[in-house]
Amino acid sequence: MKAATPLVVAVLAVSLGIVPAVRAADDGKVATVGEHAITRAQLEQHVRPKLIELENQRYETLREGLDELIAEELVKQEASARKTTAAELEKQEVAAKVAEPTDDEVQKVYDANKGQLGSQTLEQIRPRIVEYLKQQGMERRRQAFVDELKKTHKTTVALRPPVIEVAAAGRPERGGGAKAPVTIIEFSDYQCPFCGRAEGVVDEVMKHYGNKVRLVYRDFPLPMHPQARPASEAANCANAQGKFWEYHAALFANQTALDEDKLKEYAKSVGLDAAKFEQCLKDKPFKAAIDKDVADGEKVGVNGTPAFFINGRMLSGAQPFDKFKEVIDEELTAKGVSSS
Repeated sequence: MKAATPLVVAVLAVSLGIVPAVRAADDGKVATVGEHAITRAQLEQHVRPKLIELENQRYETLREGLDELIAEELVKQEASARKTTAAELEKQEVAAKVAEPTDDEVQKVYDANKGQLGSQTLEQIRPRIVEYLKQQGMERRRQAFVDELKKTHKTTVALRPPVIEVAAAGRPERGGGAKAPVTIIEFSDYQCPFCGRAEGVVDEVMKHYGNKVRLVYRDFPLPMHPQARPASEAANCANAQGKFWEYHAALFANQTALDEDKLKEYAKSVGLDAAKFEQCLKDKPFKAAIDKDVADGEKVGVNGTPAFFINGRMLSGAQPFDKFKEVIDEELTAKGVSSS
């Protein structure tokens, strides 16, 4: 992975408004301890992950606010075209089109939250559940209406998210290859339950987009998961025999059973040469590659798993398919490629 230059980090810091007006001395020193000098380059490299995280948070806040302003303006323009007020238009197109929650919907919410409701009966809590469901319905309908208005009133967004350079580093991949318009770099941990939850969404993404997406898997075993590192080593051994994705799937399907005997059992189940696999587990020839994955992940702001970089745009945590689709569709559109 190409390391960040002090200039790149400084630009990030400036965009956050956290660079002081007074620069350090020309020699680059920001502090001295005894005879030891701490340089600006050292400081910027040391805090780079935090700056990246803050910049992502800043973008999300800006984008949320921009979406609100766009929605307000769309409703305003449509109301003007229909010769009515924005409030009246929202009543007609949002409130009037949201049905009352059914008894089955109310019961489902009650059953799902019964453990947190204590001794409250369904009848006691029903008004709150009904209000909750109506609010959800209003939000869904409002978003659908805004999407409809975007087709009538041309809307473009110039605000761009922060993009972080993340290398594939020769790690296992599937999908459309290097020529795919969208590359997803995933940092994950085989023992992490959130990573397991995300695996199904990743599979859905790959099925939906086919060769338009290239998925690269990079190891990020967390210290709190003692079986994650051995599982990563085992997956790399499987990759050496051309069976990475089959073995990868077996690990995620059996996250609670990742001891060495089970790792060997999964190797047999996917058709690996048992002797070569066991010797590979013993020798750990991929330790440096896994260490590099972790180090590279930390440099770009990964502090938990799973973490995804979609054409350099960070998506952290076990996100739903719709969140992946939103980012991927934006990237495809930016490259002039149909998302359908």
